[in-house]
Amino acid sequence: MVTKLFASRSPLGIALVALVATAALKNALAVPPPIAEERLTLTKLPAVSPHWIWVFDDSINNGIDLRMHLFDGDSHKRLGQVDMGFFGTPGFSPDGKTLAAASTYFSHGSHGTRTDVIEFTDTTTLNIVRELNLPPKRMNSMPTYFSLPFSSDGHWLYVPFLTPASSIGLVDVQKNALIGELDTAGCVVAIPGGPNRVSSICENGTLQTLTLDADGHEISRSVSDAFFDVDKDPVFVQGVPGKGHVTFLSFDGLVYDADFTDSKASVKAPWSLVTPLEKGKWRPGGMQIAAINQTLRRLYVPMHIGGQEMHKEGGTQIWVFDMDTHQRLARWPLGSPKLKPVISVQVSQDDKPLLFAISGESDVVIYDGLTGKLKHIEHQLGQTPWMMFNP
Repeated sequence: MVTKLFASRSPLGIALVALVATAALKNALAVPPPIAEERLTLTKLPAVSPHWIWVFDDSINNGIDLRMHLFDGDSHKRLGQVDMGFFGTPGFSPDGKTLAAASTYFSHGSHGTRTDVIEFTDTTTLNIVRELNLPPKRMNSMPTYFSLPFSSDGHWLYVPFLTPASSIGLVDVQKNALIGELDTAGCVVAIPGGPNRVSSICENGTLQTLTLDADGHEISRSVSDAFFDVDKDPVFVQGVPGKGHVTFLSFDGLVYDADFTDSKASVKAPWSLVTPLEKGKWRPGGMQIAAINQTLRRLYVPMHIGGQEMHKEGGTQIWVFDMDTHQRLARWPLGSPKLKPVISVQVSQDDKPLLFAISGESDVVIYDGLTGKLKHIEHQLGQTPWMMFNP
């Protein structure tokens, strides 16, 4: 049976149609309940884990928009981000509560009026808590441990300057003031050694050390014996700091232990990463070319086959050494055919360490620091091959 629908022409029918239309219109125009008000809140980071790591990202090498990602090696989550401006360089206070970043900003992005500044960030909230303007001559370079270090007691912050004349700006952290400038006579970077001592590495293979008084004035200067030949086998400036010591690697794979606990730096006789048969073939390379777990006294180095001019090439294996006996403990392959050579390594400082490696220029690879077992690959975490831990 087919039922036909039709509108009645009677007054009652017309009224019913109007009533239905009015109800439909009211429903269409009904105002929904208000959306709950959203408020931005500030949450402090949880307690620092030994497996947290800072990874640099310069946004595909554009330079003016560098940032650091805080990454948890256990949960594989990004916990936060700190902006770093143009080729920013970082330094952590000895207590780990403050991250200092020396950065450059231009009024029109990549050009215009230049402003150099140190930004101090609270590492529990990642908020900038204060700033300090600098003269426009800070050293712009890939970050190392010696690009913006604190003194061992946190009193001083050393800012390498390069114009190309080299010097070190001396910042009193408590006063938030640049109180002076130390002439380094052509030597570069700032290597802290004790509360009032800072050293630089020189092109003639020596280490120059300046000792300061309580007010930051130079009271003595010394120069170590030459420990490397810059023409025959230069060292990487990216040394690995320990307590009063720095481990430097040479292009050919020699390991030097430099002692900065005295007013004059000294360097022990080197030992080699490679055997006589491997010499001239296998060598270290990359950007952050070594990491040391000071608890277990293990040294991790990305190694590759190539000539001395290939010192920036990444490693196709990671070699592990005992720092005290100098014995090679392991040679680890990268663990995946898709991984590019490793150009940076970092290791946590606990007794169950994680080894972090940057493959290519963006993937952070996590290994078991005891066995070399591949645990995780975090793709596209950062574009700059450098990593560091909270102290």
